[in-house]
Amino acid sequence: MRTFLFSCFCLLSLSLFSQVRGGRPMAGAGGGNIGRFYGRIIDAATNKGIDAASVQLVQARRDSASGKSTDISIAGQLTTSKGNFSLENLPVRGKFRLLVTAIGYTPIDKEVSFGADMAGFDRDLGNIKLELDVQQLGEVTVVATKPMFQMGVDRRIFNVDKNITTTGQTATEIMKNVPGVNVDIDGNVTLRNAAPTIFVDGRPTTMTLDQIPADAIESVEIITNPSAKFDASGGMAGILNVILKKNRKAGYNGNIRAGVDSRGRINFGGDINVKQGKFNFFLGLNYNQRKSISKGETYRENLFNDKAKNTILNQYSNSTNTGAFAFGRIGFDYLMDNRNSFTVSAAMPNGNFNSYQTDNIIVDTLSSPVKTQQALRTTANKRNFKNFGPSLGYKHLFPKQGHELTADVNYNSSSNSGEGDYTTRYYNSDGSFQNDPALQKLVSSGKNSFWTIQSDYVLPVGKAKLEAGVRAAVRNNKNIINNLSYDYSRGEYVSIPSVSSNYKYNDQVYAAYSTYSSKIGESFSYQLGLRTESSNYTGTLLNTGDRFSNKYPLQFFPSVFLTQSFGPGNDLQLNYSRRINRPNFWQLIPFYDVSDILNISVGNPGLRPEFTNSFELNYNKSLGKGHSLLTSVYYKKTDNLITRYQGLQYDVPLPDGKLDSAMVISFINANSSRSYGLELTSKNPLAKWMDVTTNFNFYNAQIDNSGLDSTLGVNDRWAFLGKMNINFKLPANFTIQLSGEYQSRTLVPQDGGGRRGGGGGFFGGASSASQGYINPNYGVDIAVRKEFMKDKRAAVTLSVNDIFKTRKYDAHSENSYFVQDMWRRRDWQVARLNFSYRFGKFDVSLFKRKNNRTGSDGGDDMMQ
Repeated sequence: MRTFLFSCFCLLSLSLFSQVRGGRPMAGAGGGNIGRFYGRIIDAATNKGIDAASVQLVQARRDSASGKSTDISIAGQLTTSKGNFSLENLPVRGKFRLLVTAIGYTPIDKEVSFGADMAGFDRDLGNIKLELDVQQLGEVTVVATKPMFQMGVDRRIFNVDKNITTTGQTATEIMKNVPGVNVDIDGNVTLRNAAPTIFVDGRPTTMTLDQIPADAIESVEIITNPSAKFDASGGMAGILNVILKKNRKAGYNGNIRAGVDSRGRINFGGDINVKQGKFNFFLGLNYNQRKSISKGETYRENLFNDKAKNTILNQYSNSTNTGAFAFGRIGFDYLMDNRNSFTVSAAMPNGNFNSYQTDNIIVDTLSSPVKTQQALRTTANKRNFKNFGPSLGYKHLFPKQGHELTADVNYNSSSNSGEGDYTTRYYNSDGSFQNDPALQKLVSSGKNSFWTIQSDYVLPVGKAKLEAGVRAAVRNNKNIINNLSYDYSRGEYVSIPSVSSNYKYNDQVYAAYSTYSSKIGESFSYQLGLRTESSNYTGTLLNTGDRFSNKYPLQFFPSVFLTQSFGPGNDLQLNYSRRINRPNFWQLIPFYDVSDILNISVGNPGLRPEFTNSFELNYNKSLGKGHSLLTSVYYKKTDNLITRYQGLQYDVPLPDGKLDSAMVISFINANSSRSYGLELTSKNPLAKWMDVTTNFNFYNAQIDNSGLDSTLGVNDRWAFLGKMNINFKLPANFTIQLSGEYQSRTLVPQDGGGRRGGGGGFFGGASSASQGYINPNYGVDIAVRKEFMKDKRAAVTLSVNDIFKTRKYDAHSENSYFVQDMWRRRDWQVARLNFSYRFGKFDVSLFKRKNNRTGSDGGDDMMQ
């Protein structure tokens, strides 16, 4: 059955690209009364607002009795004393006429419509001038639908809010279904074999993906080659921008949800949005319990100059992680008038987790006679985190469409603490234990604060557009790690200063950017950008007084985007950008982390920043009958790549206070790396009841380690990643969603990471991009949803992940000091049952009745 289903996946995905041929652009469905027109009626001579002008919106509709077209009033009101008007809850399909009349002025009859220029459902009609004998005519177009994926100037937008296989889970599981994104069993996310930077609502965040509930996400923006508008930090990888759900529909709406999994862990939450007058209030709460189970094995040969010291290590591990986290988000928008708005919001995730792990370790010497040492190690960890992230935003819209100014202040404060107990007992071949166990305790705590202040300005100039902005980011971090060993003679735990640390660091990045976009003719457009950044980093080991500082002067990062349009939904784009990845404190600090004696890690204060030049060619084609295809060819070249490296070091401080040689995980600058590939993303509605989204990424990755280790040289490998999502719409409001992925053998992702703790990895340590590869793996998830009640307000979803128990992290790494093979498996075949219920009413007069709007003053039940 497994082989049959997997073969169907491959055959179906390969056939899709040969089935679709030319036709009209893909059309979406739906609409709903969610549109809004607003603006200001002014006197053409004085530019002052006209009070009590009548503004009406009419639409031609066919009379069912006579068959003739008749004008129907959709909305209307009188302007305020300053001439402002706002028509809300409008249908987004069809054409409209805006009728403006005022005593003493010539009436205006202006055609407006909602079209497809990706501008959203709110449209500023600008200043509409009334004169005695001049009639101002214009036209407005607005996005009416959301396709599965959209191609913007510098990003791709995947709308994942209807993905049912991830209901009741986290953003990590959402990423598993986003085309082009790969997620391993530990939740580590890669984009084109490199770790991307995570944004939330367009700003960097200290939250991790597993702290964001999937039910709170509207869409994910994949920015594979960021323009000068975005932070230059991030190296080879791009940006994943998580857009959280938010609503501005008049009245109130929301949802409640609850679920349970096959391990007895529950989740529940809800969202509510209330908009009345100038205020829009939103609140979201989520609670998730977890029970994560994993197991694995490691085989490692340690090689020394003295062959008599060579050993073989076999490690068999089992781990269980339990806990819960809560995520709260609250805020409001204050719409001062049609052109000025403030947004105040705050996110508050926090959680507590406990883990228990057992490692059965067997070490054999390779010399004769063979000597065997066996040990049982148990690890019990407790950790918690708290996060508070308020933000303040201001937006000003000028009368000219697209002319705007925004300013944002974001603050994020987080704290964490943890305690781990490590017990190692050596035993004889008959199973009896030797002497007293070795007891080790690790106590840690930390605080982090992160400020970002940013302002952006957009100025349309004819067909061109000028954008500029400034940004300041300041991060402060303080952390304490106390490593203790139990002294049986004293009957207490004793701190070991050589392997304990108390440190802090300050990181500051200041930036400014400008981009210029324009068109040549009607079909060719371009964007030129330049960003400059200056950064200053200072770290201090408080217990030793050692200080580390890196100052990076002004660096320039250009970007170029060229787009040729061959018609609607038929675009070719070429882009280029330059980026930087600066070493962080974890990667620089020369502190030995020996919390896991089998996986000791230390920073490298001699690291240099890496620079990446990226090129990308994209072709987006909308085909007939809803089929579409996005083709991308890319090339990236990085100098001084920061990567993990595991090797033999001498005079390493151990938990017992002694110095000895040991295998240590650290970081190095490889000479260079490069990657290139071809990525295909396709959406194919094969029938009214079935659609398929497919993504293939064929790529070559290479790391040049020449001169760093005699056994490394150049690590070069071809690989591919395939993903597929199939949706079946069945009778009686049933939906089945099947998703799967296949990753071929590939180089270890070039993460350039640096977070440490617990030795930098489970079950024998993390592999290095410069030293190894990951063997092939694949997995399939399935979900079934049933919608019921009026307007499909309620739904029950049953999902099962890794249904064939095939997801497995299996890696090989080696150099002149060791050869290692390891595998791990985590959270297979977990079933989840979730219930959700939507509620709401679109009603502009929720709290008070208004008499300045024509038509019904009541509200409509929420329809989605």
